[in-house]
Amino acid sequence: MTLVKVERIKLFSTRSPWWCIAAAMVLTVGFVALAAGLITDTDAQEFTAPQTQGPYRFGFMIMMIMAVLAVTTEYRFGTIRATFLAVPNRTSALLAKAAVIALVAAAVGEVAGVASWGLAKAIRGSEAPLDFYTARDYRVVFGVGLYYLVAAVFAVAIGVLIRQSAGAIALVLLWPLLVENLILIIPRVGDDIQKWLPFTAGNNFLAAGTDHVGNAGDGPGDMPFGPWGSLVYFAVITAALLALALVTAKRRDA
Repeated sequence: MTLVKVERIKLFSTRSPWWCIAAAMVLTVGFVALAAGLITDTDAQEFTAPQTQGPYRFGFMIMMIMAVLAVTTEYRFGTIRATFLAVPNRTSALLAKAAVIALVAAAVGEVAGVASWGLAKAIRGSEAPLDFYTARDYRVVFGVGLYYLVAAVFAVAIGVLIRQSAGAIALVLLWPLLVENLILIIPRVGDDIQKWLPFTAGNNFLAAGTDHVGNAGDGPGDMPFGPWGSLVYFAVITAALLALALVTAKRRDA
């Protein structure tokens, strides 16, 4: 617990996490509020709870940037050396860092998801069917935090592996936004490959059963797992990547 407290203090001792949290909240909730306020009364009749989570990608991208910076900044300024001198067990130190960042990201995602739904409901009132009617509605709104949590750990692992802010940020942004979608252009096998990519699987956790939260890739019916299976698969891939990062950190000089 001491390591967790230390990592929490280190994380919030700089301004960048606060700016990232604020930006994630404003962009995610702001776009939903804008959409809720601008849609016509006719469109409002089809404005459901899952639709309020469409902009979740803004927030999770920013949370991944925060996670990367929390790691690479320490390598850049050499403060990670002091951490490893104080805590010779590098695995414990990095796991504590990952835990703190993951919990912060999960909290931001949960608040953003619920706030987006709540604000949309406040704006549209009874004009839109924003109540929870199915388990899918609960999963999409309250599951955003889980997706943010896994994505943040993924970003921590990338930060430990690459160590440079620019390269790590470029990778965590371009991989889900560009690379996983470009896989589709590979003849014959592109569709099959994309289904097994980490962020496509993670997105299926929120997208399964709805046309309103997803990407341009495969529909939920084409995925090898259901929503919860997709989240578990995303978490397993992330855990494997984190394990690789921990092994690498133990073998390389800080």
